[in-house]
Amino acid sequence: MTTPRAANVRPDRLAIRPLDLDTDAALVHGWVTHPKSAFWLMQGLSVDEVRGEYASIAAHPHHDAFIGLYEDSPAFLMERYDPAHVELVGLYDPEPGDVGMHFLCAPTDTPLHGFTRAVIFAVMEYLFADPDTVRVVVEPDVRNAAVHALNEAVGFEIVEKIAKPEKEAYLSVCTRDAFEAAKKAAATGDTTPTDQLAAPTAHLTPELWAAAGRHLIRKGLAEFSHERLLTPEPLPGAEPDAEGRTAHRVVTDDGVTEYRFAAKLLSLDHWDIAAGSITRHGEGGTELPLDALDFILDTRTALGIGDAILPVYLEEISSTLSGAAWKLAQARPSAAELARADFQAIETGMTEGHPCFVANNGRIGFDVREYHQYAPETASPVRLLWLAARRDRSTFTSGAGLDYDTLVKGELDPATLARFAATLAGQGLDLADYHLLPVHPWQWWNKLSVSFAAEVAQQRLVLLGEGDDAYLAQQSIRTFFNTSHPEKHYVKTAMSVLNMGFMRGLSAAYMEATPAINDWLAQLIAGDEVFRAARFSIIRERAAIGYHHRQYERATDRYSPYRKMLAALWRESPVPQLAEGQRLATMASLLHTDAGGASLAGALIAESGLAPEVWLRKYLDAYLVPVLHSFYQYDLVYMPHGENVILVIEDGAVDRVIFKDIAEEICVMDPDAVLPPAVERIKAEVPEEMKILSIFTDVFDCYLRFLNATLAGEGVLDEDTFWRTAAESVRAYQESVPQLADKFAQYDMFAPTFALSCLNRLQLRNNQQMVDLADPSGALQLVGDLVNPLAGR
Repeated sequence: MTTPRAANVRPDRLAIRPLDLDTDAALVHGWVTHPKSAFWLMQGLSVDEVRGEYASIAAHPHHDAFIGLYEDSPAFLMERYDPAHVELVGLYDPEPGDVGMHFLCAPTDTPLHGFTRAVIFAVMEYLFADPDTVRVVVEPDVRNAAVHALNEAVGFEIVEKIAKPEKEAYLSVCTRDAFEAAKKAAATGDTTPTDQLAAPTAHLTPELWAAAGRHLIRKGLAEFSHERLLTPEPLPGAEPDAEGRTAHRVVTDDGVTEYRFAAKLLSLDHWDIAAGSITRHGEGGTELPLDALDFILDTRTALGIGDAILPVYLEEISSTLSGAAWKLAQARPSAAELARADFQAIETGMTEGHPCFVANNGRIGFDVREYHQYAPETASPVRLLWLAARRDRSTFTSGAGLDYDTLVKGELDPATLARFAATLAGQGLDLADYHLLPVHPWQWWNKLSVSFAAEVAQQRLVLLGEGDDAYLAQQSIRTFFNTSHPEKHYVKTAMSVLNMGFMRGLSAAYMEATPAINDWLAQLIAGDEVFRAARFSIIRERAAIGYHHRQYERATDRYSPYRKMLAALWRESPVPQLAEGQRLATMASLLHTDAGGASLAGALIAESGLAPEVWLRKYLDAYLVPVLHSFYQYDLVYMPHGENVILVIEDGAVDRVIFKDIAEEICVMDPDAVLPPAVERIKAEVPEEMKILSIFTDVFDCYLRFLNATLAGEGVLDEDTFWRTAAESVRAYQESVPQLADKFAQYDMFAPTFALSCLNRLQLRNNQQMVDLADPSGALQLVGDLVNPLAGR
């Protein structure tokens, strides 16, 4: 479908025809294997396998498949079956005239508002056009909240929950009379409360909310205990269970309410807690209901949350829970299926967010409809808006070998540029007087059109419309991958949304040096033999543009979110770097576990056929060695967390890594380093004792701690082998560069302990500006020490 988003659905333009295997197989394959079609349970199938599935349907006497058309173009898939012979045999008592149905709207880059609702009405109309049809029967996955709302809108009622081999389902039926009543209600506007208005919140059910809350409480107990805000104590007489976990409790602020759970302590004070074991108890041991917001309130004094921070933090927790409930409502591919999926299917398939932060998906500013439009896990295609920004109010910078005209012509086709020029000419303006600037649609409608209204009114900013390319939001929410042309640049935009301790804006002033910093680092990497041997690389941020609102800049300091409302940068795509047989995955995905508890890391290890410790060593040599060498050779550190690292996978093993999102968080800790003038801003004075924490905290505590727990919990690799393998990787690196022996002694990777630096404590103290990026060590919350798992190895 290429129907414009703003158009109205024309029901009279919908039609249904039989599926033709010769002409439709490849098309249907693209639909049913798309990440958004996970409930169709055909992820990972080839075109021939999908063709075979539908050939079997065509040959079956009680099963048919159809293609739905909108304005004569294929737009949806429908299956009709006899539930007495297909799908529901033995699971319910069929009645004469029962007809089963499945339908799937084609995933599209240009979603049409109300289209899915129009399709289900058309499908039901088609089925009831047969006078022998008495009831339509469906069996959607219990988690598919969006479909339950659609089913209710056309007259279905849930009969019972049934257990199918592949899923738990709600057996639901719709009679002819119920459908006619639903049609009449829709025609008169007398729709049910859960119809169109409530559909975006269909995932907010008691069952899903309870599951999301239990998961968040588990994480809160684990991470707040790790940061020594909470102190679990073993219950008297508790014995380890079969998994090695012992019953513990945490007593809350009132000295009476307590949380009990089964847990064991892993390396780096990592609390492995069984979510299903958590209970909450009041006076006399009375069991109380679990509630994630109550958990924060129960422990607010221990957590040190101030009065001003508390309600905002509760809002972040609520938003995180809502997103978690939505993800629980979706059918998700297994870890093995996701491990073999393409780059963006993996990027949008993550369910956890940052492993350390408890409130890690706040996104304060999104309404629930915008969540569906813009959250990365919804995999909704986005078309960026483009503004014309007066050149005397905007600053464009680019890396070596790239200028403004070359960039724009590479990102926008000639017809789009001509359209934008015509829009300006129609207002008596000249494109030559403006820079073209991409913006997030949310930012335009919620911030710029209001807060920058004067700039728009005076034609310093001119809205030109949508670009032609479709993008997918990345885990960082404000960065977009071009799915129409994967070889083109990522685009990173400013968003005045509060998420995980920062307003996600972009500073126009800060962006100016970004391309030069990336060029400097790329040149340094290219000239170093250790980096070359590891085949380490970055994807450069090649160009940046920022808009200067003169009045806001006069009124505020450099920290103000008003200075971060309108800027963008372009980052290289990693896709052109791939060799035959290679694929990409965000490093965050290694920590992903599916509904059955299987990890993506474990799935990759299985695919590789390598011994787990051999796989781990290849990964560490690709990831950890460049981090170590940057630190020891150049006093250079990054923020190398899972979302900032891209893995190049070949036959299930990590072949090499690519770092991204460099300029905002890179730091040279040698105050005497000689850097090009444009790069000077990345120098920072860091106390000697804190320098090594850039590795111990950012890599070991905030990432490898979780990977170790994931592999150990799954039984893939024991803790001792994990950390011994890490130690071997560090020692092998050190032996390869003996000239750095003094630095290795000064900053000892095998020291007995290192300081515990706490991330949640930062967010709980200030959840709008956790850290000043110009002084990253100044805000650190250090609380005691952790035992170094490399010590003595």
